[in-house]
Formats: sequence, structure tokens, C-alpha cells
Amino acid sequence: MAIGNAIKQSANTMTNQVNLLFFGQLKERLQCENYNIEIQHPLSIEQLKAYLVSLEPTWQVALNDNLLIAAVNQQIAQQHAIVKGGDEVAFFPPVTGG
Repeated sequence: MAIGNAIKQSANTMTNQVNLLFFGQLKERLQCENYNIEIQHPLSIEQLKAYLVSLEPTWQVALNDNLLIAAVNQQIAQQHAIVKGGDEVAFFPPVTGG
């Protein structure tokens, strides 16, 4: 089973596809739960958001929210974190407690 996972991971890193996931109110604002894009070279989260806005201009306000949280491969990431082909990037609004 570990060999199968290693092969799958290797195949994912050879692709330029990035799987994007949107959660919470952001998903509702964008009217999109997931989105796949192809990138030609690694990008920072900040660059990725700018690229997404170039593809989907109506997403500009939602993606430029300073409180937006990003995770790369299920790890919280800063705006300068690098995204490469095969990665999964999730965006979600901050979680508030009560």
C-alpha cells in the first residue's frame, strides 16, 4: 500500500495541475467549491491568487481579503509559501469561536 501511495504522489508532482478548494463563506461568495488550474512554474500563494483573479476577475474582492487563510497540502501557509504542480491549496475564511 505504501508503494501505491508513493507512485500516486510521484505522478501528482509530475503534473502542473493544482487542485484548489474553497470553504465556508468563501465557497458561497465564489460560487465554487473546487477548481483545477495548470501552472507553468511554482508560484507563491500571493501570486496564485493574482493568477486566479486573472482567470476569474469577479473573484478579486473575495481573494484579496487580508483575513483569508490558505493551506498547502493541508498545512496552513503564509502568503509567501510556494505552490507547485501536484499541490492541493485550500482557501477559507478565518474561523471564529463563540
